[in-house]
Amino acid sequence: MSNEPSGIPRNVKEPSYADAIVPLAVLIGLIAASVFLFGIDAVGGPMEVALILAGMVVSLIVLKNGYTWEDVERTGQIAFATIVTPIFILFAVGALIGTWNMSGTIPTLVFYGMKLLQPSYFYLATAIICGLTSLSIGSSWTTSGTIGVGLVGLATLVGVSPAITAGAVISGSYLGDKLSPLSETTVLTAQLVETDIYTHLRAQMWTSVPAFLIAALVFGILGLRATVAPGIDTGSELSQLDQLFWITPWNLIPVVVLVILSVRKVPAQLAITASALVAGIMAPFLQHEAVMRFVNDPSVSTPIAYLKGIWLAMATGYKANSGIPVLDSLLSRGGMASMLKTLWIIIGAVTFGTMLEEFKLLSKLIDPLMERAKTTGRLIGTVLATAVGLNVFAGDQYIALVLPARLFRVEFKTRGLKPQNLSRTCADGGTVTSPLVPWNSCGAFMSATLGVSTMLYLPYCVFNYASPIMSLIWGITGIKIERFETAEREQPTGPTSA
Repeated sequence: MSNEPSGIPRNVKEPSYADAIVPLAVLIGLIAASVFLFGIDAVGGPMEVALILAGMVVSLIVLKNGYTWEDVERTGQIAFATIVTPIFILFAVGALIGTWNMSGTIPTLVFYGMKLLQPSYFYLATAIICGLTSLSIGSSWTTSGTIGVGLVGLATLVGVSPAITAGAVISGSYLGDKLSPLSETTVLTAQLVETDIYTHLRAQMWTSVPAFLIAALVFGILGLRATVAPGIDTGSELSQLDQLFWITPWNLIPVVVLVILSVRKVPAQLAITASALVAGIMAPFLQHEAVMRFVNDPSVSTPIAYLKGIWLAMATGYKANSGIPVLDSLLSRGGMASMLKTLWIIIGAVTFGTMLEEFKLLSKLIDPLMERAKTTGRLIGTVLATAVGLNVFAGDQYIALVLPARLFRVEFKTRGLKPQNLSRTCADGGTVTSPLVPWNSCGAFMSATLGVSTMLYLPYCVFNYASPIMSLIWGITGIKIERFETAEREQPTGPTSA
């Protein structure tokens, strides 16, 4: 991504500090007002309006500085180009949730999970299961959108907190996202700072493993204090679930397909879509009654009903009509249409963040901070603060990864710090804190996918808090801070693996 929009007039003015601060102040004010007026429902529209209005403020400022409206439009095109992949992943996940429900995949995961998982270790097991899954496929979004959905739904049936479960899902999912060589953000971060991916992974282990151990301890304690809610009869719910769907290990074939394709490095949107289609095709053979109950159209032939069922499940999601409120709430989810509101917030957030970057409003604020970071600990703290701040103000984890890596790479090398220090810090500040912000693309995705408001799961994402804290501790103490030897420092750096 270029540092400035191409084709701009050469007589534009440099932004002032006021130019850089005003859009952020406007955004903070609008978001605060939306939360005050609408509470946790603010993500359902008011926050999106806040982001778009803040983007308009940026437009007015850069027009004042001599840019043209064509420059603003070109920057918007750059922003949209960066979210093409997330858009297709979101649609694919929506389709997958719909067909996984109709084919009995999620009901089977819930059925087996209710037999195996008990309240006393439910949260801990959730974090570990999601961590292992994400490590194997390299995607926090895929893990949360598949296994995580089932576990959060299962929490309601078992009688434990869905909010704490969502925090455990996100903690485990982001552990795998950070430490998997298959992870897109992991590969991206290593490439941005010009280091070998496995060197980057080894560096990340020094913050990620202790952070996850802390999270595991917290979830273990919370689990020991958990009790089945009054009125929850898991045996009765299990019996009813078994009556609605044919519970069989065959229903888990879509999960196996997803894992195999992900391990073979098939692009996430293709792997998820393939798994969704496999589940849709299986549904008529394994869950005939569930499909016919969903379509509920006696005027069409059975083959046409099957086709309509698959199509509708992918488009608008599966709707259970069992008459059992708890199960209908769990299973009536998914569909590409369910992701449209999430796309709204992603478009607003990424456009706003890209405009701040492309018109150099962010660098105006960050450059003075870099000059004041005289020690290694302060430098790492500045990188963390920048990444977290970008997740909050720019609303996109890719901006929170890309911009600090670009801004601080030369400074780290000048100070004799190896690039894996920067890549680890960017990941600890940019990747893991992204789902903690409601208007961030990751926060919006997790909330929409798991069905739990960001404000509710936020206190329980222990791993996502602990990672940047561990990174700051290592920076202050100098533990595992790798430095160049004098001869090494003169050599060019570059990735040896991707």
